[in-house]
Amino acid sequence: MSDFSGDQTAPFFGFLGAAAALVFSCMGAAYGTAKSGVGVASMGVMRPELVMKSIVPVVMAGVLGIYGLIIAVIISTGINPKAKSYYLFDGYAHLSSGLACGLAGLSAGMAIGIVGDAGVRANAQQPKLFVGMILILIFAEALALYGLIVGIILSSRAGQSRAD
Repeated sequence: MSDFSGDQTAPFFGFLGAAAALVFSCMGAAYGTAKSGVGVASMGVMRPELVMKSIVPVVMAGVLGIYGLIIAVIISTGINPKAKSYYLFDGYAHLSSGLACGLAGLSAGMAIGIVGDAGVRANAQQPKLFVGMILILIFAEALALYGLIVGIILSSRAGQSRAD
């Protein structure tokens, strides 16, 4: 007889949410970094003086992985079935939190990568496009920020299923 209280499989879903947040956010960050990096390298051949100015999309893509890390840490610290009962509601709340943040980060990374690649190449030919590119990148980054906010809200719902 175990002294475990709560549902036996619930922590699986909680840890799956933590993994999903980190993995999908890092996939978005990696794609955005790689795609933007290709554009920076291509543009750097023609206009090497603009390389440092064109690093903005790469930095913005890298931030996406941090969003996933934040949610993964929040989720994993909330899973302690020995200290407090952990039910399926809690596991599903953590799973949905991780998926919301992770998939938002993945989609934002794809947008940042595509816009960053095309934007830095276009900026090399027409410098007036820089502000427009930055605005589009900010809106793409905001998508991941929405996922982070929703992830925090959903993970805070864990533990509210039953009064212990």
